[in-house]
Order: sequence, then C-alpha cells, then structure tokens
Amino acid sequence: MAAAMKITLLAVAAMAVLSSVSAATYNVGEPAGEWAFGINYGSWASSKQFIPGDSIVFKYSPQAHDVLEVSKADYDSCSAASPITTLKTGNDVVALPATGTRYFICGFAGHCTAGMKVAIDVVSASSPSTPSSPAPASGPSASNSPPPPSPSAATSVRVTAGLGLVVLLAGLMA
Repeated sequence: MAAAMKITLLAVAAMAVLSSVSAATYNVGEPAGEWAFGINYGSWASSKQFIPGDSIVFKYSPQAHDVLEVSKADYDSCSAASPITTLKTGNDVVALPATGTRYFICGFAGHCTAGMKVAIDVVSASSPSTPSSPAPASGPSASNSPPPPSPSAATSVRVTAGLGLVVLLAGLMA
C-alpha cells in the first residue's frame, strides 16, 4: 500500500513539475540572436514551437531599429502607420501568454520590406511539435521551402529540467 502511494505521489509531482517548467525564452533570430538585417525570420520562427507562457526577446541597437507589433494586414504590407505596440529599448521582452499569431516588424523606413519582420505562431502545449503552417519566409535570403523544424534549445531545457526535478523528487521519496 505504501509503495502504491509513493508511486501515485511521484506521478502527480512529475506532472506538476513538467507543467511548471514549460516556459521558454527565445532570442529572436538565434543563434545570432539579434533583430537585424540578413536573418531569415520566417525560417527561424517556423523552426520553433512557441507555447503560451513562452517569451521572445528582441535585441538590437535602438539607434538603428525598433520593434512594432502590428496587425496581419500591416505585417503583410509592412505598414508602420498604426502599431499595436512600439518597443524601443534594444532589449525588449515580449510575453506570449495565449495561442494565436502575433506579428512584428521593424518600423524604420525600408527595414520591414528588407526582411525585418516575423510572425510568431503560439500554439497550445498539446499541439504537435511541428507548427501546422510555418510562418512565411521573408527577406532577400528567403527560400521557397523552409528547413524542417529542429528541436530548440528551449525545448531541450524544458524536458531536461523537468526530468531532473522528477529524479530529485523520487530520491527524496525513497
């Protein structure tokens, strides 16, 4: 009876731990990790799985760039006329609290049309690891078919941290 109780408690603890370590932070454009020219943000975003609770960080020189969150129509047309949010610090953290697609562009003249735009598709944690429709490739180096998604460092950290805590709990309960 005591063994069954320990197993049940361990299973409940494992589920709680795994759900609490699911948030990840991504530097937009990693591995370079900067908001700048020459990065295929469509390919970068389509290789990640963003879930509610994650965050993205835009790192850039505020004298050279900014970040505007815009509507899909403004994203498609690269219009900076009516942003939802304007970010200008050069180290902007954007929380992704809910599912849906969020659209970001650089508001400096000509930067968006030169490829500084990214669509972030936030999916439920129970969705498959491959986004159902990758973000469109953009910029001069864009290709017609993005590379297949690869596991991100953030996902690996989520799993490793969760498993480490489960092993720790199991040791404490023994």
